[in-house]
Amino acid sequence: MLSVNTVAPDFSLPDQNGILHSLSDYKGKKVVLYFYPKDNTGGCTKHAKGFSELKQQFDAKNTVILGVSKDSVSSHKNFETKQNLTITLLSDEEKTVISAYDVWHEKKMAGKAYMGVVRTSYLINENGLVIYASDKVKAAENPAQMLSML
Repeated sequence: MLSVNTVAPDFSLPDQNGILHSLSDYKGKKVVLYFYPKDNTGGCTKHAKGFSELKQQFDAKNTVILGVSKDSVSSHKNFETKQNLTITLLSDEEKTVISAYDVWHEKKMAGKAYMGVVRTSYLINENGLVIYASDKVKAAENPAQMLSML
């Protein structure tokens, strides 16, 4: 995980519609950049729906929400449609941004170890500096928590 007061690495990734987004596109705005393991799973759905429900409040605070996973553009489109999401989902199939933000780690489930995305949230200020970082994210609570920090 990146440390607070670190310059957030710039990136360029496609969203659920195939449109490229770069972090540098959002200079002058705050960015909630959150990483999640997989589209259409329980926790990830709660997380994305929570951000979607609060999107207008984030907009009012000049803040953009970007969700990132290693799922494909078409998987993100299906997730957006199925769950009526209103946020931007970025596809990082090559795990370049996932690696740059240090969220790809060993995880354990049912006694088996595997590599995966650790649910992590960053708040990046208008100048591209990380001002909050957490890898102890509770999917259902994180959207309101991030909003309260603005």
